[in-house]
Amino acid sequence: MKAFTVHEGLVAPMDRANVDTDLIIPKQFLKSIKRSGFGPNLFDELRYLDEGQPGEDCSDRPINSEFPLNFPRYAGASILLARENFGCGSSREHAPWALEDYGFRAIIAPSFADIFYNNCFKNGVLPVVLPADQVEELFTQLYAEEGYRLTVDLQAQEVRLSDGRSFSFPVEEYRRLCLLEGLDDIGVTLKSADAIRAYEAQRALSAPWLFTDRGAV
Repeated sequence: MKAFTVHEGLVAPMDRANVDTDLIIPKQFLKSIKRSGFGPNLFDELRYLDEGQPGEDCSDRPINSEFPLNFPRYAGASILLARENFGCGSSREHAPWALEDYGFRAIIAPSFADIFYNNCFKNGVLPVVLPADQVEELFTQLYAEEGYRLTVDLQAQEVRLSDGRSFSFPVEEYRRLCLLEGLDDIGVTLKSADAIRAYEAQRALSAPWLFTDRGAV
């Protein structure tokens, strides 16, 4: 998993509330569990004028020219600015997979659905919660300034604006440290691999019957 410390990038808008995970990555793409390759189908129903299918080459599909992610000014965006309750709906982990594969490192919104919020941290995407009035101000600046960029600093827990101001955001300390180090749940466990092996060796000596191959008896 990619670590997240400080990221500066172009901002793109998702200016609607209650964006659910089926809109982020539609159900027909959930057959794969490879964690990669979902970027071309992020917001598939909004980006294209036809219905996408798994494994399909998206380069020749008809584009929805009214969808912001298709605007040239947002090409290469790595920070998504969204409205309240982003990531609601089903708990599919494919949603943060698709966002990360597209290139988004951070999502800023007034609120997130709980499961989606947790899944983002486990997949190297930082969900930033800011008050609604601050998000509204960022939308205003984003629309007014082409090439609008922000800096998201997880170490300092702040979003820095180009005018020198900063907005602070809360992050639970365990999640913050894991993302700073690029560790998912498995990575955290592997940090204790030596201690786990030592414990297993000690238990094999003190309780050898627990390690007997019953099938060989």
